[in-house]
Amino acid sequence: MSAKEVHRFGPSDVSVVVCTMNSVTGIERCLLSLREAHVGEVIVVDASSTDGTREIAVAIADVLLDDPGTGLGNARNIGISHTTKPLILNMGSDNVLPEGQLQIMIDSLAELNVQGVSAQTLIEGNNYSSKGLNAWRKGRFVPGPAEVIGTPTLFDGEVLRSSPFDPSRRFSDDSELCERWARNFDAHFAISEAYFLEVGKTSWDEVKIRCRMYGISDEEVYSRGVENGWGYRRKLKSISHPLRADLITPIKRLPFAQGVSNAPFLIAFTAMRYGSWLKKASRKS
Repeated sequence: MSAKEVHRFGPSDVSVVVCTMNSVTGIERCLLSLREAHVGEVIVVDASSTDGTREIAVAIADVLLDDPGTGLGNARNIGISHTTKPLILNMGSDNVLPEGQLQIMIDSLAELNVQGVSAQTLIEGNNYSSKGLNAWRKGRFVPGPAEVIGTPTLFDGEVLRSSPFDPSRRFSDDSELCERWARNFDAHFAISEAYFLEVGKTSWDEVKIRCRMYGISDEEVYSRGVENGWGYRRKLKSISHPLRADLITPIKRLPFAQGVSNAPFLIAFTAMRYGSWLKKASRKS
């Protein structure tokens, strides 16, 4: 798909895939925001929710599909295989799309001539964990070219349908896909100026869940890389990634006072991510 073709697209040219599991706290706002944006189609892939998520999805989405629970990569692929529009947006059930932001992503895809763009995320809330997460995101995810992008992500639909996520990945699907596309088709990616809201994820328990998922993702990436013959430098890059991405880079980029005030949160976040990685690795050994 050429950049010229993408320039003609609008929200109605976008298929949206939302993967859920017991997401009743945010799913209604998520899906209604997509309806208000007039996207082309809304596809929900649900992993046997028991809290009312499925009932809300049936009422609002175009399609509700079943996720067997084998991992996020497979769940996304289930939804992607049912899409029909030129562009595909993957987003979480806790994401809310503000007015006008999807068009910014579409325009960025064309103007930057990339195969995928992500949006920035603003956490709703005013407690310590919300402020810490927003500082982490502000310092880490800066608009511009990026080697790896994470949800919410907008992709060239034709490319994503022909080369989808690795279905064996539980959480590390974004990094695997971006690295594979870059290697196989010289694909490029970017973080756009667009932003989404993230709702219902402001407690410390939710922060720990996020770190657990990231740690499992780290272990998946590292163990697969070792199996594929990574050398010393590539192993070191993977091992140091959480330290660089979640602590050093945010503190360097944030204003001095904001970096200092949020340093305890960023240190704890990084430590919990490494702890999850080590826990996952120890279970395999």
